[in-house]
Amino acid sequence: MILVGVPLSILLFASSSPTQAASQVPKEEMRASWISTVTNIDMKAGMSKEEFTAWAKSTMQTLEKKNFNTVIFQVKPTSDALYPSKLAPWSSYITGKKQGTDPGYDPLQIMLDAAHEHGLELHAWINPYRVTMVSQGLEDLASHNIAIQHPEWVVKHGQQYYLDPGLPSVQAYLVDTVKELVINYDVDAVHMDDYFYPGVNFSDQETYEKYGSGFADIGDWRRHNVSTLVDDINQHIKAIKPWVQFGISPSGIWRNQTDDPTGSATNGNGHYDQLFADSRQWIQEGSVDYITPQIYWSRQLAVASYSVLLDWWSKQIETHATVHPVHLYIGMADYKVNNNFDTAWENPRELPEQILDNRANGGAKGQMHFTLRDILNNPLGYADIVKKEIYTAKALTPATSWNGNKQPKKPINVDVDKQGNSVKIMIDNKKRTDAKKYVIYRFEGNKAGDYQNPENIAGIIYDQQGTATFIDQDIDPSKRYTYGVTSISHTGIESKDAKEKKTKK
Repeated sequence: MILVGVPLSILLFASSSPTQAASQVPKEEMRASWISTVTNIDMKAGMSKEEFTAWAKSTMQTLEKKNFNTVIFQVKPTSDALYPSKLAPWSSYITGKKQGTDPGYDPLQIMLDAAHEHGLELHAWINPYRVTMVSQGLEDLASHNIAIQHPEWVVKHGQQYYLDPGLPSVQAYLVDTVKELVINYDVDAVHMDDYFYPGVNFSDQETYEKYGSGFADIGDWRRHNVSTLVDDINQHIKAIKPWVQFGISPSGIWRNQTDDPTGSATNGNGHYDQLFADSRQWIQEGSVDYITPQIYWSRQLAVASYSVLLDWWSKQIETHATVHPVHLYIGMADYKVNNNFDTAWENPRELPEQILDNRANGGAKGQMHFTLRDILNNPLGYADIVKKEIYTAKALTPATSWNGNKQPKKPINVDVDKQGNSVKIMIDNKKRTDAKKYVIYRFEGNKAGDYQNPENIAGIIYDQQGTATFIDQDIDPSKRYTYGVTSISHTGIESKDAKEKKTKK
């Protein structure tokens, strides 16, 4: 599991062989970094507006230079918010003070602006059911926290508190929190992670007796509750903004073959039985746009081999995504590099080669890295290998044509202005509304080259009410260039043609 506490992944042990790797750099590939705010894993508390803005811009600039194209920013770590909300109190993780303390600025909007300024998607990451972390009690919550307002919605499990997923009122509230988020912010996606029911011994018997009459098994009823919420969230997102994606990153094992012959050849904790989440059903019903199983194990780990699970998940997408395609992204265990009892992680190439295996697999459309601090800390130099050998060029995020398949037209007008060691590209597309962002291609000389080669992508920039400006600083001032600019629709579809412009000598 991601975040704090002992992950499911750490409960497993060792030995398998790598798959054949692919070396060709794809033009479309998800390359995301989770940014964890819970317990201030990736974000320190108490920053002023100026400090937070500087941190957000610096972080986005760094990820852009590493050729990432997406951030998954945790905006609801518990029943709180890192943005002004009418439904949840301010998170204590932004101020370091009592929950509900207003920081005086909007962290989500600042992060969203910084991400889009650098051409990165922002997926708003929510943890719907969790009310507290292990170190917290109900007394630490703000008075207007929904758990204080409705104590009858809350169940204690272990040392933490959760909203009861079986209550219709809880489901309605959680859908409302997502609607508020999607209405108020230009996020590219809403993202849920692997926290569903926290365990088998969850104290919800009374709720089951009241609402579970149609189910002979409490496990089936619990899975129904989770799948209902997943489908409701997706439907409400699409009703508000059809292009906004909904994705979930469950733990890496659905079920083991010992529990289900259609499960994976593994021997770890499956989220179907332990957390009551049926991720295969979401694929079958088309209630998610992408799924990111957290395959947080090495290729050598016998009881949960990365290679075995990569192939298993790829087959699920191929077999069961019949309502519409579902993108498969893989959750990568950057946090384990040089920090795990499995000796495979002492090899700086374990994770880079897993990415190459994703490409060779053919079913995976990219990966999401957990978490930001590990990418930046770069243990064993693994992140340098990723940048120098794998993420060698920029990549577009995979399109979701099932959310809208209309191809945009190329920009109306593009001007270029060579200014010493840089070129300013100015896009004017005010008479059209079909572009969400633009791709800037750069070719040496007086004519355009291959638009399918990602090595020619100079940058990606979001539309700003019909205009956009991109500064290309990666040029030789003694050379002449041809720039081609394409439009990208709200669902990631690229225009057929490009608007081209040459620099002057």
